[in-house]
Amino acid sequence: MDTTIKQIEDMSLNAWPSHKMELYDGWIIRFSYFYTHRTNSVEQFGTTTLPWREKILYCENLYKRLGSPAVFKISPLVSENFDFMLENRGYEIQHETEVMTLALNDAVLSEDFSDVCFSDVITEEWIQALFDLKRTTSEVHRQVVPSMYHAIMKETVAAFIRIEGQIVATGLGILDRDYIGIYAIHVREDYRRKGFARRICSGLLKAGLTRGAVNAYLQVVKDNASAMSLYESLGFQKYYSYWFRVKEV
Repeated sequence: MDTTIKQIEDMSLNAWPSHKMELYDGWIIRFSYFYTHRTNSVEQFGTTTLPWREKILYCENLYKRLGSPAVFKISPLVSENFDFMLENRGYEIQHETEVMTLALNDAVLSEDFSDVCFSDVITEEWIQALFDLKRTTSEVHRQVVPSMYHAIMKETVAAFIRIEGQIVATGLGILDRDYIGIYAIHVREDYRRKGFARRICSGLLKAGLTRGAVNAYLQVVKDNASAMSLYESLGFQKYYSYWFRVKEV
């Protein structure tokens, strides 16, 4: 087992709690009204003792009761045979993601990010601004997701750029062990391609350095070419991939 992948997968779980969770024989079943795949899927984190088919059926029945598709995260830590089993059960691949890493001493940061504001607290204003930037209209998501952000137990750095009284760009750094994870990079459409995302990322990486982090990681959907280009320009390199197997139940 690649211990670095295991560490990043553990930190990712710490960084993004779900609305509801259940531990089940070395699996963690996460449910968040399908706000994101990561917070609404089954992840394998420990030793399993029960047969896969029995466990898959259990998860399918649970997600069906919750009114959600059944979703399983497939990382390099998961057996290829398990992925094949899901494929044979009619599961489709969605949301293929690259995990990228960076040694902070090698980061290529913006020289000036003085317009970026930082907060050690994830405020309600920041969360509501994120909803607006993501065009989150679901009332259920707007009700439950703030509690998920407030449930993060790790040290956080919320970043944002404000113009004319409105937050037009966001980012979130989550410190865990000697890493800072970069999350929630969003820029309002009319302010894109102006370097806002780069300055926010630079500010978060610098904040990680000053708080003792020596590495960084982030996760980006494979077909997001512009984001991938930005992160590579900061010095991030692809480390491993994961995807989700999804089936309506």
